[in-house]
Amino acid sequence: MDPITRRRFLWMLGGAAGLGGWAVWQRFGEALPEGAAPTTIAQTTVTPSPTAVSTTAPPPPTTTTTNPPPVVLEVIGRNGWGAREPIVEYGSHTIERLTIHHTAVELADDSQAPSRLRGHQAYHQQQGWADIAYHFAIDRLGNVYEARPFSAPGDTFTNYDPAGHFLPVLEGDYNIQQPTETQIDALVLLLAWAASEFGVDPATISGHRDHASTTCPGDHLYRVIVAGSLEQRVRDRIEVGGVDLSFLRGDAAVARVAEIEA
Repeated sequence: MDPITRRRFLWMLGGAAGLGGWAVWQRFGEALPEGAAPTTIAQTTVTPSPTAVSTTAPPPPTTTTTNPPPVVLEVIGRNGWGAREPIVEYGSHTIERLTIHHTAVELADDSQAPSRLRGHQAYHQQQGWADIAYHFAIDRLGNVYEARPFSAPGDTFTNYDPAGHFLPVLEGDYNIQQPTETQIDALVLLLAWAASEFGVDPATISGHRDHASTTCPGDHLYRVIVAGSLEQRVRDRIEVGGVDLSFLRGDAAVARVAEIEA
């Protein structure tokens, strides 16, 4: 075997080392053997996988809207103003609408309101009715009085059937008097309570004259109804929390009426 020459040694070394052979020949400044091709190594570029980034916007922060608690409307119980017991059994009905009345008797001194209620009840019972005709009464200072149970239909001297009607009455004659703002404020609260309690649309708010041949509840009070502001005020009160009734009973009711009469 021929001795391994320097050139052959380098050629063998280059073949064994692949790309290294190219580097060795270049290092020693000698050309590749005729017909030989340089050995190359394919370089693989490793691209790291990008971290997944969500393009979905984060949800907005959760906010909780809490309406204020209901307004509490104080109601003076029957014993406070001296109501008598019913003289006949009450009927029953389902309330479907809200109908406003006045007593049609001028009230100049609000301290007389409780005695007026006793007079109305006595007169109505003289007609053979079970009780005072209305469910609640409101004096000119905005005091609210419990009258007959709202589960019982009212009574009337006019030509309509009061069954199905919720009957608040404002003490005074509103053909000649203007209702006071405190009266209207109390009426709004009472109607808002009734609308929610009985599931009645405030659009049913009306005056007695809308159902019978009468001037009740008086021209000045009726204008408040037909102007539309009363219904809207009732809706607004329901929207922002509604109304709860708080009944004064026993000695507390008697003491409250004593204050009014004083």
